Amino acid sequence: MDKIRLGGTELMVSRSGFGALPIQRISFEEAGKILRKSYDSGINFFDTARMYTDSEEKIGYALGDIRKNIIIATKTHAKDKKTLFEHLETSLRNLKTDYIDIYQLHNPETLPDTEDPDSIYSGLKEARTKGLIRFIGITNHSLDNAIKAAESGCYNTVQFPLSSLSAERDIKLIDICKKNDVGVIAMKALSGGLITNVSTTFSFLRQFDNLVPIWGIQRMKELEEFLSLEKRPPALDEKMWEVIHKDRLEL
Repeated sequence: MDKIRLGGTELMVSRSGFGALPIQRISFEEAGKILRKSYDSGINFFDTARMYTDSEEKIGYALGDIRKNIIIATKTHAKDKKTLFEHLETSLRNLKTDYIDIYQLHNPETLPDTEDPDSIYSGLKEARTKGLIRFIGITNHSLDNAIKAAESGCYNTVQFPLSSLSAERDIKLIDICKKNDVGVIAMKALSGGLITNVSTTFSFLRQFDNLVPIWGIQRMKELEEFLSLEKRPPALDEKMWEVIHKDRLEL
């Protein structure tokens, strides 16, 4: 599977990432099969969160033995440094690892003070110095916060909802991140299920070489559809644009 460099992290991630929120809804055995099939098929980037119940544990269960071959991003919803380290300790144990590749603040309402030695951001820097995390990321649903984070020089990655339905102002975030060498992780790439023709958003997002979508997968047939698209990526041609414009008008 093709890989891209995820911003200034220098991490080479598969063009399709695995969004592990949905696997909290299925059994360990079923999740294990899907995760292992993903890895065996070339996916090396897995995104989860402390908030996603047993999602981290299922990744550790399925992929712990090949940890060095994959890139793991997880998130903390902590509001203070003490809780951040509690979350991090739990995540490391669940994922069966001694480091997290990208540790992300999970949709904070406001960006933390990066200069305050007692702030949660100070905790991220401390964790990085200790070798517990490699890179610092942030997820957000606020475009203003995402842009501020991208331009701050304090975050290696920004995760934001992006799809073929995204407004032009949201798409500008991708250019801002590229200018600042910040990797873009696209969540909700199917727009919460509104997009049913996966090839439209797949081809739309594939045009950006600094972005990796994390497809939310909980069924083997969903994984197989994305793998099929990876083998023969659909072109973002005139016919595809017609479908996208139609979706934008209707949805």
